Amino acid sequence: MDVLVVGGTGFIGTHLCRELDERGHEVTALSRNPDGEGLPSGVETAMGDVTSYDSIRDAFEGQDAAVNLVALSPLFKPKGGNSKHFEVHRDGTENVVRACEDAGVSRLTHMSAMDADPNADTAYLRSKGEAENTVKDADLDWCVFQPSVVFGEGGEFVSFTKRLKGIFAPGLPIYPLPGGGKTRFQPIWVGDLVPMLADSLEGDEHVGQVYEIGGPETLTLAEVARLSFKAEGKSITIVGLPMALAGIGLSVMGKVPGIPMGADQYRSLKMDNTTADNDVEAFGVDESELRTLSAYLGVADT
Repeated sequence: MDVLVVGGTGFIGTHLCRELDERGHEVTALSRNPDGEGLPSGVETAMGDVTSYDSIRDAFEGQDAAVNLVALSPLFKPKGGNSKHFEVHRDGTENVVRACEDAGVSRLTHMSAMDADPNADTAYLRSKGEAENTVKDADLDWCVFQPSVVFGEGGEFVSFTKRLKGIFAPGLPIYPLPGGGKTRFQPIWVGDLVPMLADSLEGDEHVGQVYEIGGPETLTLAEVARLSFKAEGKSITIVGLPMALAGIGLSVMGKVPGIPMGADQYRSLKMDNTTADNDVEAFGVDESELRTLSAYLGVADT
């Protein structure tokens, strides 16, 4: 099968291209800056920006399937403000769907987000919700993934928890976290996720399905932070920062150039990021078989 991975040189894209290549598919990685670093030698590259239809349309010609992984981070504010989420997620997905339909690419797997909804509280989730609706309305054999946070080589989730300390308590021995770090996540290792993405292209049973995907355990932000620092041989003392105070602080600091978070990120920290029903079993996987964050970091569970 000829597969175009849109966002193929990013964190998840690089791992997925490798997985698809190992399965014997002809893979092309499409991105704005496709240098090919980290990709297998058999993977082709193409240059294009999903926000510009004319720049991506040729890459879809001759493809049997596509995977849309292009996304901005929900953890950090985008350059250009919240409108950038809609430009990349909503408008970019519209361009991907249009390119699939114009080129006769019948199959599309789309990476959405947990709790994506056009009426959500954050611009990230609203834009993801609108993008997801575009995919569902398309005349394609589509499949949608709604993962919790993804960790692994090249990911930002673990480093994010460390960066928060630099924002709220630079140089101090304590680590104040909004709400005491009680926000819950269900982190999944990229090495467990990408085989499911690949499977979604290969079987008709996944067409028209929306999958909530999470890892084998639910961890609070505080627990993730402790694990992250423990992996470096450090211990931290976490203290609770009232959510209202954190909201004021991030809303104000978010207007300062160089500060990577703002009001939208504050709102995201108020919402758990866990599955209602983990759909990994749809891919013949048991939760207990998945890699935990502590195992990835090489530290004992805490």
